[in-house]
Amino acid sequence: MNLAAHLVNDAHKRASDVAVHATNDSDLLEPIRLVRRELSLPVGIRNPHEQAPGHALLREASFVKQIRHGVLGTSQFPEVMQDSKGKFHKPDAWHQGAA
Repeated sequence: MNLAAHLVNDAHKRASDVAVHATNDSDLLEPIRLVRRELSLPVGIRNPHEQAPGHALLREASFVKQIRHGVLGTSQFPEVMQDSKGKFHKPDAWHQGAA
């Protein structure tokens, strides 16, 4: 919901020339539609999943590009991280290839 709110708010403020979201989530369909049709700003989708976006997202987005598996893997946090409280591990669900 936060992404949708910021997408519409930023578009109303003309805070950018184009918006790009890494998603395959149809919940963003209506905000994308509003920004494209009502505010005439392009909104693209970078799909992080192997499954293609639904037809409605494909129809409404200005462009859709797949995030390649290798790029997604190299963009992840390291296995072990550290902050002022000590070391911690990224969650199992964040591992490359996790759904």
